[in-house]
Amino acid sequence: MKSYTFHDIEQGMEEQFTVCVTEEKMDQFRAVTLDTNPLHRDPDYARANGYEDKVVFGMLTTSFISTLCGVWLPGENSLIYDLNASFIEPVYVGDELSVSGRVVEKSDALQMITIKWSINNQLEACVARGKVRVRVRK
Repeated sequence: MKSYTFHDIEQGMEEQFTVCVTEEKMDQFRAVTLDTNPLHRDPDYARANGYEDKVVFGMLTTSFISTLCGVWLPGENSLIYDLNASFIEPVYVGDELSVSGRVVEKSDALQMITIKWSINNQLEACVARGKVRVRVRK
């Protein structure tokens, strides 16, 4: 876990990590959210609706932005203030996701940074992107 302070952070700083989406993560997310949409649990239903297989929850995919901020940039001193996300391509169980973020703005007055983030799959296709504003507590 990183532990950047506000003064350590500079515009242009980047961090990245990878994560594999597993059936177990899908089951855990479903248990927490109670989202039983068949698109996320029934491969036949998903295929009948134009997808290769059941689709990973979009919010499970973007939940890795919490990891990006809370573990990597800035790490333990972070508190997410707001987040926007665009979903570009579907994610499937077994996809290896590369989650990356780059600091694009730093506000001294608010001790807040803005991170432009993206999530790419193993084929290097962007599956989601957006911005997140993070207060840096130290």
